Amino acid sequence: MMKRRPALPRPALWIAGRFSFARKRFRVINIISAISLAGIVIGVSTLLVVMSVLNGFQKLAEEMFLTLDSPVQIVAAEGRTMPFDERLLDSVLRLPSVASAEPFSEGDAILAVGRQSELVRVKGITPSAEKRLRNITGAGVPYFFENGVSLGELLAYRTRVLPGERVRLFSPELVSLGLHSLSQPYLLAALRIPEPTVASFFNLQKLFDDRYVVASRELASAVLLIGKGECSGIDVRAQEGVPHERLHRELSVWLESRPDASAMRLRTLESRYRDIFAVMVLEKWVSFGVLMLIVLVASLSLTGALAMTAIDKQEDLFSLRCLGMEGGRLEAIFMLQGALTGIAGALIGSGLAWVISSLQERFGLVQLPSKSAFVIDAYPVHMVPSDFLVVGLSSIALSLLVSIFPARKASRSAEERTRDLMSS
Repeated sequence: MMKRRPALPRPALWIAGRFSFARKRFRVINIISAISLAGIVIGVSTLLVVMSVLNGFQKLAEEMFLTLDSPVQIVAAEGRTMPFDERLLDSVLRLPSVASAEPFSEGDAILAVGRQSELVRVKGITPSAEKRLRNITGAGVPYFFENGVSLGELLAYRTRVLPGERVRLFSPELVSLGLHSLSQPYLLAALRIPEPTVASFFNLQKLFDDRYVVASRELASAVLLIGKGECSGIDVRAQEGVPHERLHRELSVWLESRPDASAMRLRTLESRYRDIFAVMVLEKWVSFGVLMLIVLVASLSLTGALAMTAIDKQEDLFSLRCLGMEGGRLEAIFMLQGALTGIAGALIGSGLAWVISSLQERFGLVQLPSKSAFVIDAYPVHMVPSDFLVVGLSSIALSLLVSIFPARKASRSAEERTRDLMSS
């Protein structure tokens, strides 16, 4: 019985490898090929480093929002409040991905200090949420007490309020209630404006520092006229190492199985601050489009290298055509040669970007220009595998695209020479 011979490598790929790495008669071809490869490497590595830094800033912004908010909130489907009891909390806490579930009271209110007033956002949190906030920020003392509030630093500076000073807090609903009391005097008993004491200031994130007043949930409920057994929502946080997407999926399944699902909905951090995160995502992909021009220019120089290779290998192409290799396979040789250059550039560039980003992430080699203006000292970095995949595939696709013209030119030249020989 005859032994089956092992399959040989595909001819087009083998020849493309020979054309790419074998010595060429014209040294200028080697130089142009090296410039093309170097350009793809520089373009890919620069693009990935920039995207990783932008990812780092986005992750930093998300972490700053998570000081006071949670990645996923359970809120009312309609209106500003939802029914709340301990059984609902226990049901949420039984989910595997959930680490904590804390009810909160939140809404707009008027902060009055002397003759000055400001529209603010009041958020009432539980004692466990206040303790977690202290652990995150490293605060040694509580932010507020029973009848006290904590103001954002920018808000305190604008209103010129001092620690220990009493302020007045009331909601727009109280104004509406006051108008109703003109015709319904029994409502006058509810017209009490809380006057808490400013216990401290906080510095968390510009949006919070500029507008927010943090207090106990009981005080916030009194200010916002939220009744007992109700809350504005529930802050749900994931276990350590659990992605926010998985937490959202589990909560979605949990919510669909409840009989009162129509009264509640899920709100993610990205949907709540949609405009801010949308700008960050847009900035990232605009940078991708602009910096891909570097890869495009490097890929275009590959066209010249392939065209000169076709001139250098005319005799070889003619021999292959005489041996029966069709035009499509001749084109495949040069397209694969361009693809090999793109793959090599993508791999080397990705590896270089990974090394640079890892060093920056670990040691903070490149410092921010003004450390006092930022909460961090060095540029943040966060590498996302999908970014590496998209950039690598895009650079390979561009290399293939620019290889079409020289591939067709080489195939046409070999066919014309064969036709001339046969006619003569």
